[in-house]
Amino acid sequence: MTTAFPNNRIIHVSDADDERLAAYRSIKEKDLVGRQGLFIAEGKSVLNVALRSERVGILSLLILENRLAGLEQQLALCPPELPVYVVPSAVMDQVAGFHVHRGILAVGRQAEVLNHTQLIASLNQEALVVVLCGLTNHDNVGSIFRNAAAFAADAVLMDQMCCDPLYRKAIRVSVGASLKTPYARGGTIDEIIAELVKAGFEILALSPSGQMNIHDVKPVKRRALLLGTEGQGLPAHILNQLQSARIPMAEDFDSLNVATASGIALSRCSRFS
Repeated sequence: MTTAFPNNRIIHVSDADDERLAAYRSIKEKDLVGRQGLFIAEGKSVLNVALRSERVGILSLLILENRLAGLEQQLALCPPELPVYVVPSAVMDQVAGFHVHRGILAVGRQAEVLNHTQLIASLNQEALVVVLCGLTNHDNVGSIFRNAAAFAADAVLMDQMCCDPLYRKAIRVSVGASLKTPYARGGTIDEIIAELVKAGFEILALSPSGQMNIHDVKPVKRRALLLGTEGQGLPAHILNQLQSARIPMAEDFDSLNVATASGIALSRCSRFS
């Protein structure tokens, strides 16, 4: 049986061993070993972002039978050659290797991969970027991308120690922001800082021991907000060479979560403040 949607090909699949579903098989295991440049997107909200993003290309969809009727607008955005596989719940769970309660999966590929030099060179004369040093927690990275999108940051720059923002959980936590916000991942933090300084960015390092209050930061045309790992924070030599700022908080508590800190700093430095 085929359900008609404009400009789309709907393919009903009842066999979990069907090779057309191979990209969706054992998702959690592939999260650990990589998926050769592909990513998995979950849920309707993320799909909305992915289908409208120029930074990624969707290769196929896998949808539960009972979720198909609510996706008319999304499917209308898909090119006619895009495979849309529709399956019962038991097949989806067997293929994925766990219960997919959202009932919507997509396989995609990043359309263009830039290094940090290329991305910095592409930015406007007025720009706000977020720089991440050594962040390996996918929840934090996803949340920071969500904050970056909410406050219209122009890019996220990540050193080579940071985790992949196109990891399945990072995409989900970012609500798709890591699929639309320009980013570059690679190189050392010192190399990234040198490129930003050369490009005229004023870099502000976030630290609980920062020299100035984040609320006293003055607006500039080109600003980079630098964040380090929770606990260890930014390397001492980085803090010694850069202007730093702190977020005022209670003295009897350790510190904010790095993603929360990013939201406060972005709010203060964005064009909306």
